[in-house]
Amino acid sequence: MQSAIIVHGGAGDWNLSPDNDRLIKAVDACRQAAQHAQQLLMQGASALDAVEAAVRLLEDCPILDAGRGSYLNRAGAVEMDAMIMNGNTLEMGAVGAIQCVRHPISLARRIMNDCEHTFLVAGGADAFAEEIGFPRCEVTDLLAGEQLEKFRRLAQDGNADGAGILNEEQAMGTVGAVARDSSGNLAVATSTGGTRNKRPGRIGDSPLVGSGAYADNWTAAASATGHGEALMKIVISRRVCEFVAAGLPARDACHAAIRVLAERVQGHGGIIAVDARGNIGHAYNTAAMPYAFALGDGPVSSGR
Repeated sequence: MQSAIIVHGGAGDWNLSPDNDRLIKAVDACRQAAQHAQQLLMQGASALDAVEAAVRLLEDCPILDAGRGSYLNRAGAVEMDAMIMNGNTLEMGAVGAIQCVRHPISLARRIMNDCEHTFLVAGGADAFAEEIGFPRCEVTDLLAGEQLEKFRRLAQDGNADGAGILNEEQAMGTVGAVARDSSGNLAVATSTGGTRNKRPGRIGDSPLVGSGAYADNWTAAASATGHGEALMKIVISRRVCEFVAAGLPARDACHAAIRVLAERVQGHGGIIAVDARGNIGHAYNTAAMPYAFALGDGPVSSGR
């Protein structure tokens, strides 16, 4: 059975000017993540292992809004969300408003595997991380570029209200990966550093089952990105799976979901998916959405 992997680096208002290399670096990060996941799948790894590994690499990319590239909130802190789901068993793990963790997606998987609950947030998620000895980091390890400069400025003057938005493109964050392994099992992982300058405690679509991600071997697996408040209103990832159940392949299901997003709630975002037959799909209605995919041992393709 042919494996499949597709990843995204966030749908948003990317700067498309030729002299801006941020988008080029984002696409390259997606290619590397897809290639790494493809190699794991070809070696017999599960879809769950593949999507976690892919998202961990994306969380390490300072260009992308997840892990190391996260945005500061209004209080000058970093709060991240992530979710992982097994399409074979429908087991999932999610974390919200977690701080000082380099790889939130791996903490989400530990919640799925080692916790009696499915979704932990804020202080409760921090306490679980401490309890299991999950690796922690400094907040400065999660910041890059103008976000790191802003944090240092806030630390110096102590005025969180002065955290203005600088003139960097408003890429709407979130990274994700969806895979099908050689056994036909599906899995999805989504991770985000949240929206720029958000209110403390804000949870977006990313860790919400059916919104930021969903996986079901009977239909499809999907990962969403974009304006979370709009994405969660239409439960976009689950909607993709419903379109597949109705007979659409992954590509058409993704485009149909983005059409619903635009027409029903005037939302902006993107979606990637793999269906139970191994078809891949992606769609977005923003300026760009860096992505990359591979089928079986074929070449890695990418785009924006």
